[in-house]
Amino acid sequence: MIFKFNKKHLYALYLFICLVPFLVQAQEINSPNKNLILKFELATNGAPTYQLSYKGKAVIKPSTLGLEATDVPSFMDGFSITNTEQKLVDESWNPVLGEEKTIRNNYNELVVTLAQAKNNNRYIRIRFRLFNDGLGFRYEFPKQDGLKYFIIKEEHTEFQLAGNHKIFWIPGDYDTNEYAYTTSKISEIPLLIKKATPFMNAQQPIKELAVQTPSMMKSDDGLYINIHEAALINYPSMSLNVDATTFKMSSHLTPDAVGNKGYMQTDAQTPWRTIVVSDKATEILASKLILNLNEPTSYKDVSWIKPVKYIGIWWEYFVAGKSTWAYGVENNVKLNQDFTKLTPNGKHGATTEHAKEYIDFAFANGFDAILIEGWNIGWEDWIGNWKEEVFDFTTAYPDFDVKAVQEHAAAKGVKIIMHHETSGAATNYERRLDRAFEFMNANGYDAVKTGYVGQIIPRGEHHDGQWMVNHYIHVAERAADYKIMIDSHEAVRPTGLNRTYPNWVAQESARGTEFEAMGGLAPEHTTILPFTRLMGGPMDFTPGIFQTDLTYYKTGGNQRVNTTLVKQLAYYVTMYSPLQMAADIPDNYNRFPDAFQFIKDVAVDWDNSYILEAEPGDYITIARKAKGKEAWFVGGITDENSRTATIAFNYLPAGKKYIATIYGDAKDASWNEKPQSYVISKVIVTSKTVLKQYIAPGGGIAISIKEATDSEMKGLKKI
Repeated sequence: MIFKFNKKHLYALYLFICLVPFLVQAQEINSPNKNLILKFELATNGAPTYQLSYKGKAVIKPSTLGLEATDVPSFMDGFSITNTEQKLVDESWNPVLGEEKTIRNNYNELVVTLAQAKNNNRYIRIRFRLFNDGLGFRYEFPKQDGLKYFIIKEEHTEFQLAGNHKIFWIPGDYDTNEYAYTTSKISEIPLLIKKATPFMNAQQPIKELAVQTPSMMKSDDGLYINIHEAALINYPSMSLNVDATTFKMSSHLTPDAVGNKGYMQTDAQTPWRTIVVSDKATEILASKLILNLNEPTSYKDVSWIKPVKYIGIWWEYFVAGKSTWAYGVENNVKLNQDFTKLTPNGKHGATTEHAKEYIDFAFANGFDAILIEGWNIGWEDWIGNWKEEVFDFTTAYPDFDVKAVQEHAAAKGVKIIMHHETSGAATNYERRLDRAFEFMNANGYDAVKTGYVGQIIPRGEHHDGQWMVNHYIHVAERAADYKIMIDSHEAVRPTGLNRTYPNWVAQESARGTEFEAMGGLAPEHTTILPFTRLMGGPMDFTPGIFQTDLTYYKTGGNQRVNTTLVKQLAYYVTMYSPLQMAADIPDNYNRFPDAFQFIKDVAVDWDNSYILEAEPGDYITIARKAKGKEAWFVGGITDENSRTATIAFNYLPAGKKYIATIYGDAKDASWNEKPQSYVISKVIVTSKTVLKQYIAPGGGIAISIKEATDSEMKGLKKI
């Protein structure tokens, strides 16, 4: 067949040929539910850009992508699109421990291959995954001629926000995540940054105006936006530079000791940059986007990874003046000296007899384990001197009999959680790691709390830099070889790696309960943490403090815990972790046995979670179903203001009646006056019940729900 072209046909063909290069520069995908739209295109200089909208509202306006290297040409511009791929994924998986028994992983993916003609067609890929609850994207560097190794000078990922949002933030820092949160407009950050950055141990504030991730924001038009990262492996942690005038944020990577940001060997990729977005705050808390962007675990056997509820010789070191970590009074000791010659200070907490008392309490009250801090030599001289060798992780103080304590615990069916404080000397810990884990195996320990208080060794490295990121993962991987679970403190903030390394069961990496004894936590603090720190993974927050007025111990201070007693109960539901501590001293639980019952009953691993109501900085109410049991628990908390929580029960099976035991704040309670004033009641509830419950200023609500017989329900009120 012969086609005849006239001038119109030829002109149209000419336009098509001319426009093809421009047409392929723009790519667009929708989320599975069509609420989110991602648009990718190249700028006129060949720079990659993206933008994101939600239900027609701008979330991220056009923003550039790229990286700058020290030893090869930059990955910033001069690109052309050589290939695009799209696919839809809809699958489910089951976490080893978690807030949900099954997690749906549903997204549309766009992979764009970009080549730089000016650099011998060197190419990279940018992979986007658009979920119903947000966006994840990362840079990928395939192995190729001319690109085998490179050093990152800086990553230049931009997040051009659509307005001057309210933001819940802590200052950018390379070494600590333990600042208090500030709530402000983005434009107000420059005026508040100095006040928000008080002196802290081993801190290294970022010189530029920067905040840490996860960064939680709310726009004036009602969008909730959370920026963080997922799958932080072999790469430095990301903070966000802030332009307080244009409301643009950009990536700021943690440097190493010589100022470089990262060392890459192809094949390589960055962590995912994540943007969780919704017009409902509850959906931010329900998001599993960050977990979904992490790789499944490669562990063949995970049967040894268990949820743990524990007590410990810990809180008394902070507040009671009863005991200390250190055995002796000296403050200039060496690891290889004879510790039996130290002069005892008379207040050492981790003695054989005291440990047995805690074991007996754990056994009597159904706890899985106890943590014993201060059992090992070195605490006399452990902080502030930047010492290489402080602890050896295997040698006990003279008054702590490892075998006797373990035999007593084993006889009661109670596990002991090991404590490895490194004082920041990661090199010393790595040298001794196998011997420490062998010691744990030999003495029946299957979990360890690690700590990194102090400046890091190798000297000049940072807690959040690439070297230490790899160290934390190395510890988790090596621990798995010994079937040991890890709870890391002072480590880099989590990014969902508990999916890949499920024995890394919890982290601290934020301002936790210990700060209640060191200046206090604002009543709003724990209404912010689930929207920020906990977006990346479970937190060992160490709740359960019943004696909230610390002047009770007559140590001369006027410090208090800024919550009601009931709010401490609610934390076991609102502050998710499969490792939960009852952190107070046993005597205080014995004084309030009826309230303590909730801690004894509450689960720490879940089949389902239901975010009932939430507003960052104000309040959160969550219900959860216990893993494998017909039992549900509800926790609700508020800031410094009282409120009435609306608690639905529509997650209960229809047609059945249940007994709900309600632990509520009394009308005269508040975080600073009568915090121990509470009321416990029992009522009958069904799936149709809606409860209106008063919560005191700085207070909470905790509810346990279980099936019951008719005789058990006799005389109870139905609501």
